Amino acid sequence: MSKEIVVSGIRSTGHLHLGNYFGAIQNYVKMQDGYNCYFFVADYHSLTTHPDPKDLRENVFRVLAENIASGLDPEKVALYAQSDVPEIPELYLMLNMLAYKGELEKVPTFKDKVRQQPDNVNAGLLTYPVLMASDILIHKAVKVPVGKDQEQHLEMARNFAQRFNMRYGDYFPEPQVFRFNHDAVKIMALDGSGKMSKSENVNATIFLSDDDDTIKKKIMKAKTDAGPTEPNAAMPDYIQNLFLLMHLSSRPEVVDIYRSQYNNCNIRYGDMKKQLAEDMAAFVRPIRERAVELQKDEAALRKILKEGAEKARASASQTISGARKLIGINY
Repeated sequence: MSKEIVVSGIRSTGHLHLGNYFGAIQNYVKMQDGYNCYFFVADYHSLTTHPDPKDLRENVFRVLAENIASGLDPEKVALYAQSDVPEIPELYLMLNMLAYKGELEKVPTFKDKVRQQPDNVNAGLLTYPVLMASDILIHKAVKVPVGKDQEQHLEMARNFAQRFNMRYGDYFPEPQVFRFNHDAVKIMALDGSGKMSKSENVNATIFLSDDDDTIKKKIMKAKTDAGPTEPNAAMPDYIQNLFLLMHLSSRPEVVDIYRSQYNNCNIRYGDMKKQLAEDMAAFVRPIRERAVELQKDEAALRKILKEGAEKARASASQTISGARKLIGINY
């Protein structure tokens, strides 16, 4: 019985953080034995923000190393750079003919980017959902692990697949959101301002590359308050976030101790954050150290990318060949 196909990617900008790890990479590791997985570094997507060419290569290698250090096995999955699979931009071109300016301009993430970078509203930003659809449909993926903020992009990928099928014949499956649990893990920034981000507030984000001291300093500065004033009070979201981080990195009995203190109105956040800082530093340390070692051997990382691209192109070339025949551009 053939395995279902799963596709997902991470942009090659900034450093990966706990939100990436618990929201995505941890699930990738769970998928790699039961699914036919294509995981890529989205270097083409990163070009919308015009990264420095000197940084782009280093970022790709680091993202690759951090994924492997987190548990992904290049022998079990296709790990590749988006730009190493030329069939992706070819399908992107085809799908652009089925995408319309009005619908692309209404995408919330596009509107956000227009506000954030009004002097750089390029065509790549507008057609970002089309390239994302190409990443997925090039392998005829049926399951895509995405966060809430990407669900509309996946809906658009289904729309493009439907339009292609209606115009040229039934060809692409309609990819669906895939989660192991009904609720995806969402890690907030330590200052309570929103989710952890690669770029918004680096001092409130714990990166997989952070050393022990940096992690401890960030957690000790995490937002708290005066504490509950009545037993079993509801937790503010930034306090819930600290307990979530503790749940993910500390022993269950440790979490129980501080949860009991909170419910009994005698919690000392300084003690809790000190414990959390120690446990989180211990959690991140092996990932960071393994990623650093991997990045020292660029030849090995290039080999992984090359082999991953070969796996990806074997799938992608079949998809493009079939699409060309249906469209009629197979002379």
